[in-house]
Amino acid sequence: MTAMLIRRLVQVPLILLVIYTVTFALAWLLPGNPLDKPEGRRPPVEVQEAMKAQYSLDNPFKFYISYLDQASGLAWLRDRGRGGGDEAAAERPIFNLGPCLQYEDWSVNEIIGGALPVSIVLGLVALVFALAIGLAAGVVGAVRPGSWMDVSSLLVALIGISLPSFVIGTALLIVFAVWLEWVQVAHWGSPRDLLLPALTLSLPFAAYIARLTRLGMIEVLSADFIRTARAKGVSETRIVLRHALKVAFLPVLSYLGPAAAYVMTGSFIVEKVFNIPGLGQHFVNSVLNKDLFLIMGVVLTYSTMLVLFNLTVDILYRWVDPRIEQA
Repeated sequence: MTAMLIRRLVQVPLILLVIYTVTFALAWLLPGNPLDKPEGRRPPVEVQEAMKAQYSLDNPFKFYISYLDQASGLAWLRDRGRGGGDEAAAERPIFNLGPCLQYEDWSVNEIIGGALPVSIVLGLVALVFALAIGLAAGVVGAVRPGSWMDVSSLLVALIGISLPSFVIGTALLIVFAVWLEWVQVAHWGSPRDLLLPALTLSLPFAAYIARLTRLGMIEVLSADFIRTARAKGVSETRIVLRHALKVAFLPVLSYLGPAAAYVMTGSFIVEKVFNIPGLGQHFVNSVLNKDLFLIMGVVLTYSTMLVLFNLTVDILYRWVDPRIEQA
C-alpha cells in the first residue's frame, strides 16, 4: 500500500504537467486576443504592458514557463527562500493562477474560490442522488430479475444514459417549474433550487451505478457463500444488504472515482440550463473570450480534483478488498 501511494503521488505532478501542456497549446491556438476585444475588458495600456511583462503574453514559450512557475507554487517558494520577498509578494497566494482578463480587479484565484464551492455542493448532492437511486434500482432488479421492477429499472437506466443533460434538465424545468410551479426558473439561493439540477446531473451516473449493481448482485447471489447463508437460516434482507451488496459494491466503488470528479467538474451544461453561478459557466465564458489565465486555472483545478479522486478511490478499493495486489 505504501509503495503504491508513493508511486501515485510521484505521478500526480507529471500527469498535471502533461495536462497543463496540452491545455496551454490548445488555449494559445484559439483565435483572437482577449486584451483587444472591444466588447470585453480593455485594461489600460500600462496594465496591459505590466501583464505582458510579468507573464510574457507576447511569447508563448516564455508565458508557458512563467505561468507554470506562478501556478505551481515554485515562485512562492523561491520568494520565501529569499527571506519573504516584498510586501506585495507576501500577499500573493501559493498557487497564483494570475489575473482574470474578463473581470476587472478579479484574480483567477478569487473567481475559483467563489464559484468552486457552488459546483462542489451541486456535485456532492448529485453524487448522493446517484448512489441512492442507482443502488436501489440495481438491488431491486437483481433480487427479482425479469420482473416488471427489473425491466422498469433497466428502462430508466437506458433513458438516463441516452438522454443528454440539457434535455433532462429542460424537461424537469417544464414540469416542476412551469406546470407545477414548485420551483423557480433560473433561481439560485435556497436548498430547493438545488434539487432539480442535482437530479439532472445525477441521472446518467445513477443509471450506470444501477447497471453495475444489478450485474454484480446477480453474480454474487448465486455464489456458494450465499447458498450457505440461506441454508443457515439467515434472513433474505440480511443476505442481500449485508453480504451480497458488500461484494457487489466493489465495481461501483471503482467507478466512484472518475464519477465523483466528473459530477463535480462536468456540470457545465447543467449550470447553464439552471443558471447556477458555478465554475462551469466561468470556464465556458473563458473559452469564448480566450481568457488564458482563467482557462488554465479552471483546467488545472479540475484536473487536480480528478487525479486526487482517482487516487483516493484506488486506496479505498485496496482497503476494502485486501485480495488486490499491493505492488
